[in-house]
Amino acid sequence: MRSLVLSACLCLVPLTGAATPVAKALPGAEMRGQASFKFLGFQIYEARLFTKGGTPLDWSRDFGLELTYKRKLSQNDMIEGTLREMKRMGNAAPTRAQLKTCYQSVTPGDRYLAVSQGLDQLTFWRNERAVCTLSQKDIKAHFMAIFLGEDSRSRRFTRTLLGQ
Repeated sequence: MRSLVLSACLCLVPLTGAATPVAKALPGAEMRGQASFKFLGFQIYEARLFTKGGTPLDWSRDFGLELTYKRKLSQNDMIEGTLREMKRMGNAAPTRAQLKTCYQSVTPGDRYLAVSQGLDQLTFWRNERAVCTLSQKDIKAHFMAIFLGEDSRSRRFTRTLLGQ
């Protein structure tokens, strides 16, 4: 009987084990919206926006954005894509070297989570492991605008992600 109870308890550990990066980095966060990003008809990633209590996005409060990749992308593709989008939007970008510490190549199923800590800091998690923190004036708005800004590549994607 004792081993049966122990086995039953051990089966529950994965369900109640370590907190997810979102819960660790942004206590009280709930998913606000979810959207798929496609390019030329191919799904690139699934995005999920997390805000405190699932409330509408407020740029003055911390939030998190998780991307689950559906395609293989090289580290260079990710760095160049980020720099290109930030430049297109007229936003100050981190350096290639900074992004290289944050980004690794991805394959389908890999996840990146970016969580803001104030206006000037973003922490990146890859597959539930913290990989880097970018500190730069207004980095939250400059980086997150790629996905959530008025001038994002896909207004429909952004609206869906914002839960509108």
